[in-house]
Order: sequence, then structure tokens, then C-alpha cells
Amino acid sequence: MAAMSSTPLVSELRSPTPTPTPAPTRAAFLFVFITVALDMLALGVMIPVLPKLIIELEQGNVAAAAGAVGVFGFAWAAMQFVFSPLLGAVSDRHGRRPVILLSNLGLGLDYLLMALAPNLSWLFVGRLISGITSASFSTASAYVADVTPEEDRAAKFGMLGAAFGLGFVVGPALGGLLGGVSLRLPFYAAAGLSLLNALYGFFILPESLPKEKRAPFIWAKANPLGSLDLLRSHPRLLGLALVTFLASMAHDSLPSVFVLYTDYRYHWSERMVGLCLAGVGVASTIVAALLVGPLVKRFGERLALLVGLAFGALGFGVYGWAPSGAWFLAGIPLSAIWGLSGPAFQSLISRRVEASAQGRLQGALASLAGITGMIGPPLFTQIFALGISSQVVHWPGAPFWTSALLLSASLLVALLVARDAPPASC
Repeated sequence: MAAMSSTPLVSELRSPTPTPTPAPTRAAFLFVFITVALDMLALGVMIPVLPKLIIELEQGNVAAAAGAVGVFGFAWAAMQFVFSPLLGAVSDRHGRRPVILLSNLGLGLDYLLMALAPNLSWLFVGRLISGITSASFSTASAYVADVTPEEDRAAKFGMLGAAFGLGFVVGPALGGLLGGVSLRLPFYAAAGLSLLNALYGFFILPESLPKEKRAPFIWAKANPLGSLDLLRSHPRLLGLALVTFLASMAHDSLPSVFVLYTDYRYHWSERMVGLCLAGVGVASTIVAALLVGPLVKRFGERLALLVGLAFGALGFGVYGWAPSGAWFLAGIPLSAIWGLSGPAFQSLISRRVEASAQGRLQGALASLAGITGMIGPPLFTQIFALGISSQVVHWPGAPFWTSALLLSASLLVALLVARDAPPASC
């Protein structure tokens, strides 16, 4: 690792010691909060119906649909892996605003394509485009880092997590209700929300990255492999990257098999799936909006990260074990506390790069999520397919138990690498 100190990337790395930062712009943060909430609302309305639409197009074959869901997830993540670092570097060069606006416009048009898809092939094309245009999430994180002092970032990232949760409160519930009318209606609703979001941002969203803080666009750093050099340029960054890699892999079991699992094991309708996901959103929003800031301030980012990962592992264990839908619902508050870890992690890692590299950092993290997204959906859907078709052991909860093990591993790594968080404030 000592040899890395001579690389040019080290000039971007920083000590965790706070440096003077401009006062946060409250209005600017409100704008990006609303942008993310609308993005997640648009995404959330599709969650209860996309796997069921795939089942319909697969003529009711659940096992074949599970495989198709895995392929769709892999393709979406592959697009994220390729394009997220590229767009992150573009946002470092040209600003966050144009990336967010173009992403929202592209998503809206893509949802229309998926709503009209006559077969599985066209639906797959729409999913590919969705992976390319879904860059506003990582760019939004860079936006928050731009406008927030280091000591307040955990709380602000927590509020950004609340925006995600808020979108999931309304989105899946709305998607479940609309899906009860038609499986394609939620896609039209998602298109309208994304296009409305693009229009809103065009008139309201200000730029967060001043021209004097922008970095030149260098393809060697913007491509997926080059962007990961930033994470490998310092052992502490690399360790934190492994923490989020394992946690992201664990998370991928939820979008991959949640609908299939609850349909198979509990026979939940689209409406019940939507309401359950809305409950997940409510619990996550409460944690992100009300608990992250005070707990990080009182106990520090490191402990918040560790506690969040531990509760996440416990929650997934309950999901995998739950013999009834009621027991599955009991796992939601436990897994919601996992929400403590994300903002704490973002605060810890964002302190270690300069403002001009925040887009690259978020793009690199999105690339990691893209890698896990390429591995996770096929992995978890195949584990689920084996669990329900095996003649030896019938174990439909196996994907969630796998996630519990991955989060436990992430917790062990975090215990070793997250040692230099700032002192807790009492």
C-alpha cells in the first residue's frame, strides 16, 4: 500500500480532520430532497408489478419468471456499472444539475417505453435504458456533499435517505393499487412523475458545484475500472468500499425476490405487496429523518454504522425464517434500523476526498453497486428457484438468510476499518 502514495490520486485524498466549508444552502438541499423523493416515487410504483408483468409475459411460469427477473436485474446493474462513473465524472466537470435533469427526462421516456412493451424483449430493452438513465441517485449524493459542511453530512445523508423512504411510502402503495387495475398502469404513472420531476428541476434546481471547483474530464478516471482506482488509492477507502460492497450485495435480495417470495409463500396480492413496501418506506423514513442525526451526533458515525449493519442482519434473518406474513412484517422495524449505516458510511467516506472528486467518488460507489447488482439478482433468484424446487430441502427463505450472512461479514469488516471516525459529540 505504501507504493500507492506516489500516485496522482493521493492529491485528492484528505485527512478526516474537518476543513472550512461554505454554509449549507437549505433551499438547495430542499430542491434535491424533492428531486430524489419524486425519483423514488416513480421507481416505487413499478416494484409491486414488474415481476408480475414478467410472470404474465412468461405465461405464468414462476420458475422461468424468477430467472428472467434475475437477468433483468443483471442487465440494469451492468448499465449502472458502466455509466454511473462516467456520469459522475461528467458532473464533476459540468456540474450536477444537467446530469440530474437529463437522467429524469430519460427515465420518464423509458417508463413510457416499458408501459407499451408488447413482449419480454421490449421490456428488457426498457430496463437497459433505465439502468443508463438512473444516475441521479449517485449525483444527488454528490450534490449533498457539495452543499453541506463535513460535520453535518451524516444528518443530511440521513435526510436524503428519508427522501428515499418517502418515495417508497407512496410509490409501492400506489403501484399496488394501480397494478390491481392494470399491470401496465404503474409504468404510465412512473413516466408522468419522472417527467414532472425533470420539469420541476429545470425551473427550480440550482447548480451546487462552482466552476472553480470543477475537475477536468479524464476518460482513464471516468471509465468503470478507472473510477475504482480512487477507492484503491488508500487502504481506508478500500476497506470502507468492501463494507458497502457486502452490504449492497445483501440488499439486492429484496428487489430480486421480495415479490416472488411473498407471492409464493404468503400468496400476497399486488395491493398487499404495495402496502408492505409502503410500511418499509415509513419505517425507513422514521429512522432516516428522526434517528440518524441525533444518534450520530451522540454516539459517532462508527457506532451508527455498526449498529445499523447488525440490525440489518437480524432483520433479514427474520425475513428468511418468517413462517407467516405477520412474522415477515415483524422484521420490518428491525431491518429499518439498518438505515443508520448508510448515512454514517457516506459521511465517513465523503470526508476523504476533495470537492472536485465527489462525483467520481459517488460514481465509483455506484459502480460497486453495479457489480453487486450484476451478481446479486441472478444469484438470489437462482437460490430462490432452487429453494422452492429442490427435492431435498424446501427452503424458500434461503435468499434472505444469505443476505443476513453477507451483512454479518460487512459488520466484521467495518469493525476493522471504521476506526478513525471523528469523536462523538455529547
